[in-house]
Amino acid sequence: MMNVLIIFGASGDLTSRKIIPALFQLFSEKKLPKPFAVIGISRTRFTSAEWRKQLKASIQKTMKDPDFSRDWDQFESIIHYFSGDVKNPEMFFELNCFIKEIQKENGEKNAEIVYYLAVAPILYTQIIQNFEKTGLAAKDFPDKYGIILEKPFGMDRQSAEDLNRQLHSVFQENQIFRIDHYLGKETVNNIFALRFANTIFEPLWNRDYIEHIQITVNESLPVGRRGPFYESTGILRDMFQNHLLQLLSITAMEPPAQFDAKFVRDEKVKVLRSIRKSKYEIEKNMVYGQYVKYREEQGVHPDSLVPTFIALRLFIDNWRWKGVPFYLRSGKSMSCQTSQILIQYKKPPHWIFENEIQRKREKSSSDPEGNSLLIQIQPSEGIRLNFLSKVPGTIMLFQNSELTFSFGNYGKNKLPEAYQRLLLDVFSGDPSLFARNDEVEAAWDIIDPFQNYIDSAIRRNISIPLYESGSWGPSASDLWMQKQGRTWLNLCPIIDRPEKNGSY
Repeated sequence: MMNVLIIFGASGDLTSRKIIPALFQLFSEKKLPKPFAVIGISRTRFTSAEWRKQLKASIQKTMKDPDFSRDWDQFESIIHYFSGDVKNPEMFFELNCFIKEIQKENGEKNAEIVYYLAVAPILYTQIIQNFEKTGLAAKDFPDKYGIILEKPFGMDRQSAEDLNRQLHSVFQENQIFRIDHYLGKETVNNIFALRFANTIFEPLWNRDYIEHIQITVNESLPVGRRGPFYESTGILRDMFQNHLLQLLSITAMEPPAQFDAKFVRDEKVKVLRSIRKSKYEIEKNMVYGQYVKYREEQGVHPDSLVPTFIALRLFIDNWRWKGVPFYLRSGKSMSCQTSQILIQYKKPPHWIFENEIQRKREKSSSDPEGNSLLIQIQPSEGIRLNFLSKVPGTIMLFQNSELTFSFGNYGKNKLPEAYQRLLLDVFSGDPSLFARNDEVEAAWDIIDPFQNYIDSAIRRNISIPLYESGSWGPSASDLWMQKQGRTWLNLCPIIDRPEKNGSY
């Protein structure tokens, strides 16, 4: 049986920058199922040869493989292009004939078809309805069809429910792959290994030992050409409902009975449903701001009050995490691009090393900070454990020391790109790293109150704090943490560049 991936939005940036490069790498490594075909669909008038030429020029700029041309010449033979308007049902009948022609060329009578909707979410409903009208998908054949959707999955709880209902009219839930590329990253997958394959971490992974947790996903680039998208969507929908809550759920979930898609996703949903709803305490649990030149970006209203930075404090009301704050933050035009999870452990319950000599030497009698575990997701992937050690000498002084593990420096295999891992999972029918419908809806239950507060503030024309590009957000964010007796880890990626040790 032939395997066919049909990409709606073939002329878009996502296709040329992420999807096709991932497929090409999988093809080069002989990991794609055989026979395999890619069909790109867009309104742009291209022939297959013209699309292949454009893709090659785009991808070649970033590929350093000396065998690129040889592998590409073989790869492009499986790439096809079909021009059409997804709003036109007739196009889907024509597409069906096109698929059959490709099957015939490969000597195949049947095909397993996966549709990739790399288009604006506003087009999802139209495409799904046309699948149903033309019979190009059917939930009665779960082994024949699948569909991949990019975020955001709806704009709120109600629209997410509507989208899921539309999807389920044509596909079964196990045919639906709601993709979040963060879940394909090596470090995110390694959280499972770190927690559930090592007895030195999991026993301490609870409210008895952890003081708080920070999850940061910052971008150094400004909004740029995405101004209209940001104005209508905002950072909560763009980053928090998916990326950050996914990272939180994996960090906080209970051990599943086994490493299986259903059991893993069941535990993630339990976490999301346990998060305390913040309907009446929004101001206590959120800080937001906007970088100074945001209003000058293309497509942004000159008086826009849309945040480009948000920090949230969430609590998980269950046995493991009761009382432990989870801090989530994300911003545009920040000091650097970094995604990281900081596990901040509690201080020792009693500090036994205090003495007069140390007080004089340190000019401080305060206890040291607790240990911390940093899980860095991007740009370089790794783990760093911070602990105290004695400074060599005759006096009992301490210094902050660290153990660092970088994924790029270990193992024979090159770290796969997130889309490579996720696409392979789709082709093998493994939904473990994809959001389930109840997971999406539970995430919106958490985000909706915060988004409603932001929308209300914009309607009432309430001023928004500003921050300079290249900073760590508005000063109110640091003050907010200080009032709680905590500080943000405001350090750019440090796995490859460890911070300079300091002594207490």
